[in-house]
Amino acid sequence: MNYFVEGLQGSGKSTLVRCLSEKYPDYKDICEGDYSPVELAWCAYVNRETYSEILEKYDAIRDEIKEKSFEEDDHMIICYTRILTDIPGFHKDLEKYEIYNGNLEQEAFKEIILRRLRNWNGDKNIFECSIFQNIVEDMILFQKASDQQIVDFYKDVRDALSGKEYRIMYLQSDDISSNIDIIRKERSDDKGNEMWFPLMMGYFDNSPYAKEKGVSGYESLINHFAHRQELEIRICEEVFDGMYTLLKSKEYRL
Repeated sequence: MNYFVEGLQGSGKSTLVRCLSEKYPDYKDICEGDYSPVELAWCAYVNRETYSEILEKYDAIRDEIKEKSFEEDDHMIICYTRILTDIPGFHKDLEKYEIYNGNLEQEAFKEIILRRLRNWNGDKNIFECSIFQNIVEDMILFQKASDQQIVDFYKDVRDALSGKEYRIMYLQSDDISSNIDIIRKERSDDKGNEMWFPLMMGYFDNSPYAKEKGVSGYESLINHFAHRQELEIRICEEVFDGMYTLLKSKEYRL
């Protein structure tokens, strides 16, 4: 069995991953930024030529890059956010090689996701936000896909996962605003300066979706999260019937 732990930001995914890891110590937990056979968040996805150029450009940390790189078909995956360096612009430079944030055309984006899911044959994994969050965010905010288009894509995801043992553990948030306020405080530096929230607001406010709709600011972000949660639960019900468990955020018992 494999577990996909899903839910909005602040819903308690990391806590649930930890609980499952403690309950099943022989399972491997895979979080954002780690190398994952099913997800590419916070990782650069490049062809071999581009990989060689990156190694040459950042020769001073070549060994560190190689250590956090993984070969997959004709591409290399670099877990660049796991590389600690004070080289100016390194992380920003590699960010443009992610498959998210509108960096790829819609068909290329879908092809990469579906191919990796088909090729994956692992077992005893606990994946944190690896099947919904980043994919759905990109499809809404950057591809401006309709709800039905996203649901239809997840039918292809289900087909790509055919024959594999997995269960989706979805954490439903009843008070999205309060959960966001909590992680705003948690993800601040020791002086109380918010680190995560300004980036999240910029990500949302500057997205093609927000600009087209003429929306911005905190309330619009919360409305977006509410819509995303409703859509993801709809996908569970319509596409993954019998393969998911709906849990109340921070109110469940395993």
